[in-house]
Amino acid sequence: MAGNASETKPSEDKHPCSSQKYGSVSHETAEGDIPSADAGIKSSKRAYVAVAVLCYVNLLNYMDRYTIAGVLPSIQNYFRITDSTSGLLQTVFICSFMLLAPAFGYLGDRYNRKVIMVAGMIAWIVTTLGSSFITEEYFWVLVLMRALVGTGEASYCTIAPTIIGDLFIGSQRSIMISFFYIFIPVGSGLGYILGSKIASVTGDWHWALRLNPILGVPGLLLLVFLMPNPPRGASEMQGSVCIEHTSYLEDVKYLLRNLIFGVITVVTGIMGVFVGTAISRKLRDRLPSADPIICAVGMLSSSPCLFLAIVLAGTSIPVTYTFIGIGEVLLSLNWAIIADILLYVVIPTRRATAEALQIMVCHLLGDAGSPYLLGIISDVVSKLQATSLEWRFHSLEYSILICPFIGVLGGLFFLFTALYIKEDRRAAEVLAIGTAGRAGRRSESLGQFDAGGLDSVQLSLVEMSQAE
Repeated sequence: MAGNASETKPSEDKHPCSSQKYGSVSHETAEGDIPSADAGIKSSKRAYVAVAVLCYVNLLNYMDRYTIAGVLPSIQNYFRITDSTSGLLQTVFICSFMLLAPAFGYLGDRYNRKVIMVAGMIAWIVTTLGSSFITEEYFWVLVLMRALVGTGEASYCTIAPTIIGDLFIGSQRSIMISFFYIFIPVGSGLGYILGSKIASVTGDWHWALRLNPILGVPGLLLLVFLMPNPPRGASEMQGSVCIEHTSYLEDVKYLLRNLIFGVITVVTGIMGVFVGTAISRKLRDRLPSADPIICAVGMLSSSPCLFLAIVLAGTSIPVTYTFIGIGEVLLSLNWAIIADILLYVVIPTRRATAEALQIMVCHLLGDAGSPYLLGIISDVVSKLQATSLEWRFHSLEYSILICPFIGVLGGLFFLFTALYIKEDRRAAEVLAIGTAGRAGRRSESLGQFDAGGLDSVQLSLVEMSQAE
């Protein structure tokens, strides 16, 4: 099918050397910067700069996503909404992100990925900034703007990992992917901390939403001027707010609670990503199914920690933070590993689509409806004793208890994946070699065959298979 597409579908990228279209992994490609033989150290430095830019934008994406969480009580007071209604802000964001990810995956496997990311970044900046000017009569506009923010993020998050996959290979790719995914917990924690801090200092939650678009402008410029557009499979080829007046001491205690939670999220997330990547690199050569097993152990071990953190929250805050920290380290083990698994079980010309489907499924079964669902459960339980503030706390506690049990289910799925990961990886390598061979024969018949390029594809893939 890929071969037919390459022969009949015109390329959308106007590169002067374009002779192969979508679906080909030959040395010449229809889009992207063609690697030159004398690129040397310069191209290597450019690849590292590209990863740094992608990490920065990823940081901003997750800062924005969790800034809302940091100021959610202020938003609830401003619009006078319930837990379930406020949960819609995250639900519509995740739904738009989830539903549009496949579309951007389709585009990312066929068209200029840099252009798609730049367009998505512009949409993200405009909609995020626009959402900071919503007045209390127009909560539905804020909901709509959060949905549009999800559109911008979907274009970036779907494509960015595939570009890293085309800039690096093997253990170096794993390291770069781990750096990229480290900024998920870092951005999450910073968004929570800075959002609540800015809202507290200014007395207006709107200002918390304006920081990320401002920081996004240099990120957009970095994408435009420093981001390469590598050929797909290039690494394999090598080549009126109601403000409560409180004392200064109470304000400090409140901000420290936000700060502690945010710091725990940042530190444990970084630890989890590094530890997961290190264990994966250590065991992968000796145990082909190591990656999904590590993910399974992390998920299954985190569930009791999170359960204890929830049930002990009303008893001991230090103990709760301890279990949250341990649980988040274990949960973070799988972030970089999952991305690495996706890259080595999918051929280069299908990675953006696979990334999109993975995003869609995980959000469809996860956080797309969970904020709204947990809010509904909390509202229902709280009505049993509507006048009790303590019972309102317990209603949220009981609704969140669903999460550890879902974690156990996720761990079991990872164990099931471990049974097939070796065969899936080998099948992807064989398919990639076959695709490269067919593309090479077509090019040879046209007098454009580059034997060295095809040999390097086969050699790198065979080396990966032997290393396994």
